[in-house]
Amino acid sequence: MAPKQSTPKVSRNPNLIRGIGKYSRSKMYHKRGLWAIKAKNGGVFPHHDPKPKAPAPTEKPPKFYPADDVKKPLVNKHKPKPTKLRASITPGTVLIILAGRFKGKRVVFLKQLPSGLLLVTGPFKVNGVPLRRVNQAYVIGTSTKVDISGVNVEKFDDKYFAKETQKKKNKGEGEFFEAEKEEKSALPQEKKDDQKAVDAQLIKSIEAVPDLKTYLGARFSLKAGMKPHELVF
Repeated sequence: MAPKQSTPKVSRNPNLIRGIGKYSRSKMYHKRGLWAIKAKNGGVFPHHDPKPKAPAPTEKPPKFYPADDVKKPLVNKHKPKPTKLRASITPGTVLIILAGRFKGKRVVFLKQLPSGLLLVTGPFKVNGVPLRRVNQAYVIGTSTKVDISGVNVEKFDDKYFAKETQKKKNKGEGEFFEAEKEEKSALPQEKKDDQKAVDAQLIKSIEAVPDLKTYLGARFSLKAGMKPHELVF
């Protein structure tokens, strides 16, 4: 296919000699049809409103720049997604804790908190595990379930377990070298009453099932010859 031949541009007013056109200014006015454009717009040429200018900066830019690069904090656009609960963990499921102070203890799952942590309890009267938060990565879900329909856990959230911040005391010269006895913070009476109220309802459901109380009180452990991947919880 042959390439298209471009037609050379021809001026409407060719030059007779350099700087002098063939037609006069008035002749070109009619030749270009400017009279028709003017008549169409009420005897004046159409004009467009000028674009608004960008607002001038209130502060003048500095004349000198710092010698060292100033680090600017990066904008974090990440939005945390709510933690997805494992399908094997449902309210009332008996869990086995794998790490921490109560490693190997069996606990009852009550609900998932807004932070994604699990609210569990022993109950405390059965195996000594109080109301506490546990990450679901450190528990094993079992097939055993407890009826918790009568347990009210609406008041428990992440703020309930927040620690109270205490101001540090300034030590004097004499107290600096002396060993101070650390006073253990006593548990508020309100939290003790909450634990008793939850345990009372749970123990009723646990005692209704034979051998369940003994099962929760026993600590989980592996013995020689046991294969964890073959166990059915």
